[in-house]
Amino acid sequence: MAATLSFSLSLDPHHHHHLHHRKALHFLHFPSSAPSGLRHPPLGFRKSGRSAFAASFSSPQPSPPATASTGTTPSAPLLDDPYRTGRFLTDEEFDRLRSLEGFAYDRELRSGSLRVRVMRAEEMDETVGLLAESFAESMLLPGGYVSLLRFLVKQYLIERRGVMPHAATLVGFYKDGGEGEEELAGTVEVCFDKRGTNASPPTPTPPRNSPYICNMTVKEQLRRRGIGWHLLKASEELISQMCSSGEVYLHCRMIDLAPFNMYTKAGYRIVKTDNVLVLLTLQRRKHLMCKKLPVLHSPSESDESGPDQEQTS
Repeated sequence: MAATLSFSLSLDPHHHHHLHHRKALHFLHFPSSAPSGLRHPPLGFRKSGRSAFAASFSSPQPSPPATASTGTTPSAPLLDDPYRTGRFLTDEEFDRLRSLEGFAYDRELRSGSLRVRVMRAEEMDETVGLLAESFAESMLLPGGYVSLLRFLVKQYLIERRGVMPHAATLVGFYKDGGEGEEELAGTVEVCFDKRGTNASPPTPTPPRNSPYICNMTVKEQLRRRGIGWHLLKASEELISQMCSSGEVYLHCRMIDLAPFNMYTKAGYRIVKTDNVLVLLTLQRRKHLMCKKLPVLHSPSESDESGPDQEQTS
């Protein structure tokens, strides 16, 4: 396993007062070295009996170009994902991976439509760009740092992709009400259990075996359309399908009132807050928030109402 460096990436309040005005990215945990799966992309196949196996045989291939379309571009099954590391999968893991592959959250918004699903291999670079640019802009970093951030974010996403189906990166594609094409609008990460958690989670530390939502961001020009709210609701819906646990956790910085209001509207409550001494580590104090998810008999039962303005974590 690659050594891990923990970076808590969040907005500086002196530059970004409200998240619905700026891009947001927080609580990424970047690996300090590339995972072994970079050297050997897997060829997936299912083995009869008790387990499935994703094996590594071929040399690395260049990643396909990013695409903004969700309906016309064919995609490889998750087991054949070139970013997945080769490892055994139990029957339960195999079925969960198929559930992730088939997950889709579709909503009609006032200004268009949104589809949220698991990120595909060919969307890796576009998602990396969105996350890297969000962090670089939020901290007013020089343009030269964006390339480094892209490298770190990509290693992080590859490592997280290797733990599927215990965690998943979701992407949201938005299409306006006219004749425009679908475009990547936002992303969010969901951890389902202990095997999907980061090695160095942010403080206050959530229960390691409970679902956790993090790293949500929405493209700046697509804010105030309800996309952040529906990324949150899609995450909750997927958690309800994938987990037996009825509780989900997330972090919110104390200074970020807009996302805090969105989370409280969605039913989250504060369970713990960082000690003031965390300021000595040059981090902002954060709330750990929790929500008990209702038992849904169908996806249509989920709460679709949301804030009038875009708010993201």
